[in-house]
Amino acid sequence: MNRMIAEFSAVDRGFYEREFTFFDEVTNISGKLKPFIKRPKPEKKQKIEEELRKIKVEVGVYLPSNPDGVVIGIDRKSGKPLQSHAKAPYMATFRIKKSKGDDLENTDEMLEETNKNGPVPNDNTVEIWQSAIFKVGDDCRQDVLALQMIAAFRGIFNHVGLDVYVFPYRVTATAPGCGVIDVLPNSISRDMLGREAVNGLYDYFISKYGNEDSLRFQEARNNFVKSMAAYSIISFLLQFKDRHNGNIMIDDAGHILHIDFGFCFDIAPGGVKFERAPFKLTTEMVAVMGGSTDHQAYKWFEELCIKAFLASRQYTEKLSQLVLLMMDSGLPCFKPETIQHFKERFVLDKTEAGAADFMRDLIRKSHSSYSTGGMYHSLPFFTLLSGIAELTVMQFMISSSCGRMGFLTRERWRCDCICICINIPIVLKEKLSVVVILIDLIDLTS
Repeated sequence: MNRMIAEFSAVDRGFYEREFTFFDEVTNISGKLKPFIKRPKPEKKQKIEEELRKIKVEVGVYLPSNPDGVVIGIDRKSGKPLQSHAKAPYMATFRIKKSKGDDLENTDEMLEETNKNGPVPNDNTVEIWQSAIFKVGDDCRQDVLALQMIAAFRGIFNHVGLDVYVFPYRVTATAPGCGVIDVLPNSISRDMLGREAVNGLYDYFISKYGNEDSLRFQEARNNFVKSMAAYSIISFLLQFKDRHNGNIMIDDAGHILHIDFGFCFDIAPGGVKFERAPFKLTTEMVAVMGGSTDHQAYKWFEELCIKAFLASRQYTEKLSQLVLLMMDSGLPCFKPETIQHFKERFVLDKTEAGAADFMRDLIRKSHSSYSTGGMYHSLPFFTLLSGIAELTVMQFMISSSCGRMGFLTRERWRCDCICICINIPIVLKEKLSVVVILIDLIDLTS
C-alpha cells in the first residue's frame, strides 16, 4: 500500500490525503462517542454536533458509499446517536452534488425530500441530502454480501420482466470493523410507526393514503405487494433472520423494505436452532393485502412469489458462485454446508409445477405462523415461561386468539418478559436463546 501511495502524482496524493482525512474525521466521531455510551441521548447528540462542526469539507471529497457524487456540505445539527450496548454508531446528513445521469432511480427517490430543504441547481447536476450511518467495531461485510445478492436478484427479476421491487441500499466496509451505511430515503421503520401509536400497518395505510377505495391506497397496496413478494423469496433463499419490527421499513410509496442482515444463511440469533417460518408474513401484512387469502391482492402476492422463485431457480449456479466467493472470508454466517443448503432451497429436483406447489406451501406455512415448530408449543418451553409472570402467559394466549394486541401493551410486555427472563438462573447462552425466542413469540401477535 505504501509503495502504491509513493507512486502517486502530486495531484493524486493531494486528493488521496484530502479524502482520507475527511472520512477519518467523520468515522472517528463514532470512536469519540464510546465514553458517552451510558450518557443520556442529548449529551451524545451534543458531542456529535460538536465534532461535526470541526470538520472542514475540502473540494472533491466524497462518501465511500456515494463515489458518484461529491460532498459539498454537512448538516451540522443532523448528528443522531443510535442505540447500541457496546458500540457507538451515529447518523449524520450530508449535502451531495452528483450528475443527473448518475443512478437516477435512487436519486429521484431522494429529490422530493431534498426540494423541501433547498433550491435545485440549474446546471446538469442535482444536489441531495443523504443521511448515512457510521460504525466502528462492526463488521459490515455480511451486510455488503446480502445487499449484493439482493441487487443480483433485482437484476434477475428485471431481466425476465417481473414487476417486483427491492431496494439494495448502499453499505461500504471501509476498514476492518468499520463501515458506512446509507439511510433509506423517505422511509420509516415499523417499530417507529408503533411508537407513533399506529396499531397496525393497515391502519397506517388508511391514515396515510386514504380509504381502501382511493387511488392512492390502491397504488400503495400494489407497491406493498410487489415488494413483499420479492423480499419474501429473497428472505427464504438467503435465510434472513432477526426480522423484528426495527428491521422492517415502509417507504412513502408503500413499499416494504428490509435492512440489517446480521443473521443470514447458517447463523441464527443466540445460536437458537428451531424450525422457523420460511419468511415473515404476519397478520397485519396480510391485512394490507386484503385481509384474506381469497382477496385479489393476496392472490397476486402469491402469484408474484411463485414467478420470482421460478425465475431465480434458473440462476442457481450463478447465485451460488457469488456466495462461494465469500466462503473463505471468515464471516460467521458461513458453514461448510452453506452452499449445499443454499442450492437445496431452490428444489432443483422438482419440475416447475412441483416448485410452484413447493412455494405455495411455504406461503401457507408462513401465513399460519411466523415462527413454527415444537419449541414454541412444547411443555418444556412453557415450563421455562413459568418463571415469568402468570399474567404474561395469559396475555400471550389471549392476544394469540384475538389476533394482535396494541403496541404499548406489547412493548411493555416485551420489556417485562426480557427483564424477568434475564433473572432466571440459567446459563448465559440459554438466557440469550430464551430472550430471542420471546421476542419472536411477541412478534407473532404483531
